[in-house]
Amino acid sequence: MFTGIIEGVGALASRELREGDARLRIATGTLPFTEVALGESIAVNGVCLTVVAFDAAHFEADASTETLALTTLGALPVGRAVNLERAMRPNDRLGGHLVSGHVDGVGVVQSVHHAARAQRWRFSLPAALAKYVAKKGSICVDGVSLTVNEVGGEGFEVALVPHTVAHTAFAQVAVGDAVNLEIDLVARYVERLLAAGGTA
Repeated sequence: MFTGIIEGVGALASRELREGDARLRIATGTLPFTEVALGESIAVNGVCLTVVAFDAAHFEADASTETLALTTLGALPVGRAVNLERAMRPNDRLGGHLVSGHVDGVGVVQSVHHAARAQRWRFSLPAALAKYVAKKGSICVDGVSLTVNEVGGEGFEVALVPHTVAHTAFAQVAVGDAVNLEIDLVARYVERLLAAGGTA
């Protein structure tokens, strides 16, 4: 599990295709990387990946064909900045919201406008996910826990404060870029409970 609070910004150093899937090499950048262990989980732009090799400044992870097809990692340009978060520990603060690292869909940056010192970002939203996104609810965009400001017109808006822009890969994201989306886990479980008739 993750919190959606980005710990560091790294970069996609390389993508090596291997019989249909890929081995990704990620430069850790500003991510605190002490006591890393083989097999641990790190979210890369919101995608939970397993560390299979590492050195002092990089880690490697395998991305399955499904991950490459259903997230932005399959087409992300080498050298592009990525948001990084190591899996949360039982005693960590939950500063954002519970994030699984399982991407539900891909959206696109539709517009960016300044609002005082903040920025208002609008993203497209796959139609199948629209019912899970609510005003003032939580959503994870490229691994970042954000509060939804507005929903409608096949998209949603969030506000990014200066700290978020400066300390995430959003500083290098532009209108037209694709982003990974993960809906709030609470919405997913509420739907499942209602579908079961509300019985245990």
